[in-house]
Amino acid sequence: MDNSGSASVQIRVPFYDVDMLQIVWHGNYLKYFDLARQALFLKCGLDMPLSGERYYVFPVIHTSVKYRYPLKLNDEFICTATPKAAKVKLVIDFEIRLLSNGRLCATGRSEHAAVRMPEIEMEFRIPEKVEKALWSIKDLNKEAIIAEDPL
Repeated sequence: MDNSGSASVQIRVPFYDVDMLQIVWHGNYLKYFDLARQALFLKCGLDMPLSGERYYVFPVIHTSVKYRYPLKLNDEFICTATPKAAKVKLVIDFEIRLLSNGRLCATGRSEHAAVRMPEIEMEFRIPEKVEKALWSIKDLNKEAIIAEDPL
């Protein structure tokens, strides 16, 4: 995965994330993706504003995960979030790699709609300031990226 314009978090698998076989329960990968997405938003300056201000939230409308190698209890890994599209919906790709050897454990994608708060009104396009903030951390041609993810 091209990590220019991405954000990563380093995590050690805690006891409460594993099953009886000491392997990470499959649903926890989405939690790890969410932590990386939050780091991406913070890096872009898109964190939640103070109460009373107009802002946007990005509820998940679709997710996918490809499990390649299991994470186990106490494994240390890096989860990376990279924006791929931000026109009609926000699309973020993820990857999880073991810290010790770089082995790819999982890849995934999440898609998000934009909802204007506090009105709770759906936007039919990602707000321009959000789009600019995401691409400000990338050294890529955004038109080419948007074309990779057709509706």
